Amino acid sequence: MTDAPDTEHEHDAASLERGRWLFAQEAVFISGAADYDGVPVTRVPEIAFVGRSNVGKSSLINSLTGRRTLARTSNTPGRTQQINFFQILDALMLADLPGYGYAKASKTEIERWTTMIFDYLRGRAPLRRVCLLIDARHGLKDSDIGVMKDLDTAAVSYQIVLTKCDKVKAEAMDRLMADTKAQIAKHVAAHPVIVQTSSVKGQGIEFLRAELAMIADIR
Repeated sequence: MTDAPDTEHEHDAASLERGRWLFAQEAVFISGAADYDGVPVTRVPEIAFVGRSNVGKSSLINSLTGRRTLARTSNTPGRTQQINFFQILDALMLADLPGYGYAKASKTEIERWTTMIFDYLRGRAPLRRVCLLIDARHGLKDSDIGVMKDLDTAAVSYQIVLTKCDKVKAEAMDRLMADTKAQIAKHVAAHPVIVQTSSVKGQGIEFLRAELAMIADIR
Protein backbone atom coordinates (compact mmCIF):
# COMPACT_ATOMS: atom_id res chain seq x y z
CA MET A 1 0.00 0.00 0.00
CA THR A 2 1.41 3.36 -0.97
CA ASP A 3 2.03 6.18 1.47
CA ALA A 4 -0.37 8.54 -0.30
CA PRO A 5 -2.76 10.01 2.26
CA ASP A 6 -4.25 12.53 -0.14
CA THR A 7 -2.94 12.69 -3.69
CA GLU A 8 -3.78 16.41 -3.89
CA HIS A 9 -1.22 17.20 -1.17
CA GLU A 10 2.38 16.14 -0.79
CA HIS A 11 5.30 17.06 1.43
CA ASP A 12 8.72 17.73 -0.05
CA ALA A 13 11.79 15.74 0.96
CA ALA A 14 12.89 18.34 3.53
CA SER A 15 9.50 18.27 5.29
CA LEU A 16 9.47 14.49 5.37
CA GLU A 17 13.00 14.43 6.78
CA ARG A 18 12.04 16.99 9.43
CA GLY A 19 9.16 14.75 10.47
CA ARG A 20 11.32 11.62 10.52
CA TRP A 21 13.97 13.36 12.63
CA LEU A 22 11.49 14.75 15.17
CA PHE A 23 9.66 11.49 15.75
CA ALA A 24 12.92 9.54 15.94
CA GLN A 25 13.68 11.45 19.16
CA GLU A 26 12.61 9.96 22.48
CA ALA A 27 9.00 10.56 23.45
CA VAL A 28 8.79 10.79 27.23
CA PHE A 29 5.65 10.16 29.27
CA ILE A 30 5.00 13.34 31.26
CA SER A 31 1.79 12.65 33.18
CA GLY A 32 -1.74 11.34 33.10
CA ALA A 33 -4.57 13.70 33.97
CA ALA A 34 -7.78 12.26 35.43
CA ASP A 35 -9.39 15.72 35.37
CA TYR A 36 -8.63 19.11 33.86
CA ASP A 37 -6.90 20.32 37.03
CA GLY A 38 -4.30 17.59 36.49
CA VAL A 39 -3.29 18.77 33.00
CA PRO A 40 0.41 19.75 33.07
CA VAL A 41 1.51 23.35 32.64
CA THR A 42 3.62 23.76 29.49
CA ARG A 43 4.52 26.19 26.74
CA VAL A 44 5.44 23.43 24.30
CA PRO A 45 3.19 23.28 21.21
CA GLU A 46 0.64 20.53 21.71
CA ILE A 47 -1.18 18.09 19.43
CA ALA A 48 -4.20 16.21 20.76
CA PHE A 49 -5.49 12.89 19.45
CA VAL A 50 -9.21 12.39 19.90
CA GLY A 51 -11.87 10.10 18.48
CA ARG A 52 -14.53 7.54 19.25
CA SER A 53 -13.66 4.69 21.57
CA ASN A 54 -11.43 2.07 19.94
CA VAL A 55 -10.70 4.21 16.86
CA GLY A 56 -6.96 3.52 17.17
CA LYS A 57 -5.53 6.60 18.90
CA SER A 58 -2.93 4.77 20.97
CA SER A 59 -1.86 2.60 18.02
CA LEU A 60 -1.37 5.71 15.87
CA ILE A 61 0.72 7.45 18.53
CA ASN A 62 2.87 4.33 18.86
CA SER A 63 3.35 4.23 15.07
CA LEU A 64 4.26 7.92 14.88
CA THR A 65 6.88 7.59 17.62
CA GLY A 66 8.16 4.19 16.53
CA ARG A 67 7.39 2.77 19.97
CA ARG A 68 5.16 -0.26 20.36
CA THR A 69 4.15 0.41 23.94
CA LEU A 70 4.44 4.18 24.45
CA ALA A 71 0.67 4.58 24.46
CA ARG A 72 -1.34 1.72 25.90
CA THR A 73 -3.50 -0.09 23.36
CA SER A 74 -6.53 -2.23 24.00
CA ASN A 75 -9.40 -3.86 22.11
CA THR A 76 -11.70 -2.84 24.96
CA PRO A 77 -13.45 0.47 24.25
CA GLY A 78 -12.99 2.98 27.05
CA ARG A 79 -9.72 1.58 28.40
CA THR A 80 -8.02 5.00 28.25
CA GLN A 81 -9.76 6.98 31.01
CA GLN A 82 -7.36 9.90 31.40
CA ILE A 83 -5.43 12.28 29.17
CA ASN A 84 -1.90 10.97 28.75
CA PHE A 85 0.83 13.45 27.81
CA PHE A 86 4.06 12.58 25.97
CA GLN A 87 6.77 15.12 25.15
CA ILE A 88 9.37 15.04 22.39
CA LEU A 89 12.35 17.21 23.36
CA ASP A 90 11.11 20.76 24.02
CA ALA A 91 9.54 20.69 20.59
CA LEU A 92 6.17 18.96 20.78
CA MET A 93 3.67 17.56 23.29
CA LEU A 94 1.31 14.74 22.32
CA ALA A 95 -1.96 14.30 24.22
CA ASP A 96 -3.79 10.96 24.03
CA LEU A 97 -7.41 11.61 25.04
CA PRO A 98 -10.06 9.13 26.21
CA GLY A 99 -12.41 7.97 23.50
CA TYR A 100 -15.92 9.35 23.35
CA GLY A 101 -19.03 7.36 22.58
CA TYR A 102 -19.46 3.70 23.52
CA ALA A 103 -17.26 2.39 26.30
CA LYS A 104 -17.38 -0.45 28.81
CA ALA A 105 -17.51 1.78 31.87
CA SER A 106 -20.13 3.19 34.20
CA LYS A 107 -22.33 6.07 33.06
CA THR A 108 -20.78 8.25 35.76
CA GLU A 109 -17.25 7.52 34.56
CA ILE A 110 -18.17 8.15 30.93
CA GLU A 111 -19.74 11.50 31.85
CA ARG A 112 -16.69 12.43 33.93
CA TRP A 113 -14.11 11.87 31.21
CA THR A 114 -16.35 13.26 28.46
CA THR A 115 -16.58 16.50 30.46
CA MET A 116 -12.80 16.42 30.91
CA ILE A 117 -12.22 16.00 27.15
CA PHE A 118 -14.28 19.05 26.26
CA ASP A 119 -12.89 21.18 29.10
CA TYR A 120 -9.44 20.38 27.74
CA LEU A 121 -10.30 21.04 24.08
CA ARG A 122 -11.96 24.38 24.86
CA GLY A 123 -9.42 25.69 27.35
CA ARG A 124 -5.94 24.39 26.52
CA ALA A 125 -3.76 27.37 25.53
CA PRO A 126 -0.75 25.43 24.06
CA LEU A 127 -3.05 23.28 21.88
CA ARG A 128 -2.14 23.92 18.23
CA ARG A 129 -4.10 21.19 16.50
CA VAL A 130 -6.47 18.35 17.21
CA CYS A 131 -6.10 15.18 15.19
CA LEU A 132 -9.69 13.92 14.97
CA LEU A 133 -9.42 10.21 14.27
CA ILE A 134 -12.15 8.54 12.23
CA ASP A 135 -12.38 4.79 11.60
CA ALA A 136 -12.29 4.50 7.81
CA ARG A 137 -14.62 1.49 7.95
CA HIS A 138 -17.41 3.62 9.43
CA GLY A 139 -16.79 7.24 8.42
CA LEU A 140 -18.05 10.30 10.26
CA LYS A 141 -20.77 9.66 12.84
CA ASP A 142 -23.08 12.10 14.60
CA SER A 143 -20.78 12.12 17.64
CA ASP A 144 -17.84 13.14 15.42
CA ILE A 145 -19.86 15.94 13.83
CA GLY A 146 -20.72 17.15 17.32
CA VAL A 147 -17.02 17.34 18.21
CA MET A 148 -16.30 19.21 14.98
CA LYS A 149 -18.98 21.77 15.76
CA ASP A 150 -17.61 22.20 19.28
CA LEU A 151 -14.09 22.74 17.95
CA ASP A 152 -15.44 25.23 15.39
CA THR A 153 -17.05 27.19 18.22
CA ALA A 154 -13.85 27.08 20.29
CA ALA A 155 -11.78 28.10 17.22
CA VAL A 156 -9.47 25.10 17.69
CA SER A 157 -7.85 23.86 14.47
CA TYR A 158 -8.47 20.17 13.78
CA GLN A 159 -7.48 17.69 11.10
CA ILE A 160 -9.32 14.54 10.08
CA VAL A 161 -7.09 11.45 10.29
CA LEU A 162 -8.64 8.29 8.89
CA THR A 163 -7.50 5.13 10.69
CA LYS A 164 -7.54 1.44 9.74
CA CYS A 165 -7.44 2.32 6.03
CA ASP A 166 -5.87 -1.05 5.22
CA LYS A 167 -9.28 -2.59 5.94
CA VAL A 168 -11.10 -0.52 3.30
CA LYS A 169 -11.17 -1.26 -0.44
CA ALA A 170 -10.11 1.44 -2.90
CA GLU A 171 -13.60 2.18 -4.26
CA ALA A 172 -15.05 2.56 -0.77
CA MET A 173 -12.10 4.76 0.21
CA ASP A 174 -12.74 7.07 -2.73
CA ARG A 175 -16.37 7.49 -1.61
CA LEU A 176 -15.29 8.08 1.97
CA MET A 177 -12.78 10.74 0.94
CA ALA A 178 -15.37 12.53 -1.18
CA ASP A 179 -17.97 12.44 1.60
CA THR A 180 -15.46 13.60 4.22
CA LYS A 181 -14.19 16.47 2.07
CA ALA A 182 -17.76 17.61 1.52
CA GLN A 183 -18.39 17.52 5.27
CA ILE A 184 -15.27 19.41 6.37
CA ALA A 185 -16.02 22.15 3.84
CA LYS A 186 -18.90 23.09 6.16
CA HIS A 187 -16.65 23.55 9.20
CA VAL A 188 -14.58 26.68 9.70
CA ALA A 189 -11.86 25.19 11.94
CA ALA A 190 -11.25 22.05 9.88
CA HIS A 191 -7.84 21.64 8.22
CA PRO A 192 -8.35 20.93 4.49
CA VAL A 193 -5.94 17.98 4.29
CA ILE A 194 -7.38 14.57 5.21
CA VAL A 195 -4.76 11.98 6.15
CA GLN A 196 -5.29 8.28 5.42
CA THR A 197 -3.40 6.02 7.85
CA SER A 198 -2.90 2.42 8.82
CA SER A 199 -0.89 1.66 11.95
CA VAL A 200 -0.61 -1.95 10.77
CA LYS A 201 0.71 -1.18 7.28
CA GLY A 202 2.45 2.11 8.07
CA GLN A 203 0.36 3.98 5.51
CA GLY A 204 0.32 7.75 5.95
CA ILE A 205 2.64 7.74 8.97
CA GLU A 206 5.52 9.66 7.35
CA PHE A 207 3.06 12.18 5.87
CA LEU A 208 1.42 12.77 9.27
CA ARG A 209 4.83 13.12 10.94
CA ALA A 210 5.66 15.85 8.43
CA GLU A 211 2.31 17.57 9.04
CA LEU A 212 2.82 17.62 12.81
CA ALA A 213 6.49 18.59 12.60
CA MET A 214 5.41 21.82 10.92
CA ILE A 215 3.71 22.75 14.21
CA ALA A 216 6.61 21.73 16.46
CA ASP A 217 9.08 24.21 17.96
CA ILE A 218 12.22 22.94 16.21
CA ARG A 219 15.17 25.33 16.36
